[in-house]
Amino acid sequence: MAETIEEIAAGLVSVARGFYRRGWLMGTSGNLSAVVEHEPLRLAITASGVDKGELTAEQVLLVDDAVQLVKESSRKPSDESLLHVRIVKERGAGAVLHTHSIWNTIFSDLHAKYGGVRIEGFEMLKGLAGVRSHEHSEWLPIVDNSQDMPALAETISKTLNAHPSAHAFLIRRHGLYTWGDDLAQAKRHLEILEFLLETMGQTAIIKTSRG
Repeated sequence: MAETIEEIAAGLVSVARGFYRRGWLMGTSGNLSAVVEHEPLRLAITASGVDKGELTAEQVLLVDDAVQLVKESSRKPSDESLLHVRIVKERGAGAVLHTHSIWNTIFSDLHAKYGGVRIEGFEMLKGLAGVRSHEHSEWLPIVDNSQDMPALAETISKTLNAHPSAHAFLIRRHGLYTWGDDLAQAKRHLEILEFLLETMGQTAIIKTSRG
């Protein structure tokens, strides 16, 4: 049975508050969405400028594929709603999550010159959809940031098509985007990727400190 908009909003609130407690959604950063209907597209997404640690169901808005409000609200959708819509269409995703953690922001900057971040050899990779071995090599593409959302959406579309097996991507000095068939899978992907990026970052610090 399909979830109602109320159930989906409650799920997004729970995920947002959990991510806030982990330090992945500080201030008003990040945005989260989940599909209510695919045809026609109806997307539940967090409103612009809201504190994710105190998110309420009333701050989850319903938009269409043109990012227009379907249900009236005094708030406006996240400025990055168009990116969520594009990912849903390109990947057939049921949910899209975007965080601004310290580690994903650092990696998005330090590895920008390489075009992405490679993660391989970790058991945790097996939590990503379709991955069966720790020997898997996951490539997280990095795209340059932009305030021109239609242009950024086009760049993301090209990046997703160029890397069809990618489970996520980074925006330089901005943050991480990942997705899943539903909110539970997207949440799992986000937790795994945040764990792995922090593990790699902390490992690099330890190696440097040991000379």
